[in-house]
Amino acid sequence: MAEPIVPPVPVTPGLLCEESGELALQLLRFELHPAHRVPTYQFHVVQPETHEILGNIRLSVGSTPHLERYAGHVGYGVLPKHRGHRYAARAVRLLLPLASKAGLDPLWITCDPENLASRRTLELAGAEFVEIVEVPEDCIIHRNGHPRKCRYRITLGGEATGLRRS
Repeated sequence: MAEPIVPPVPVTPGLLCEESGELALQLLRFELHPAHRVPTYQFHVVQPETHEILGNIRLSVGSTPHLERYAGHVGYGVLPKHRGHRYAARAVRLLLPLASKAGLDPLWITCDPENLASRRTLELAGAEFVEIVEVPEDCIIHRNGHPRKCRYRITLGGEATGLRRS
């Protein structure tokens, strides 16, 4: 079976940066997500002045029932030495205008029920808790040790505050 061709980037994001200039998202690549098979932006979360990498975040711009229910459109991680500064919540908010321009509404984000830091991150980013779902045993997410997922929703409707394009 031939590998699917990754479509052209639907929206060129450039450098997404907080108005304060304290946090930015730097595009690494646009690719077909290896597990979920949807077009996905991959970013580094950076401190713009020093270019220090603080973590990473992804935005999947395709929608499938699997993605909306178990994987989510957004995934993020902050390096251990940079945790505690709300970088993940701030990075999620920086993605909202791009998600809106890519036609995602609502935006679905999931996390493990036991991951209280991620749940708090989503609340700080403005996400609304919807439910906890059981992940099917044959799903790659379940096979990787995540049998349940909290589902959060962000309704976009033109989110653009706090964004500066460079």
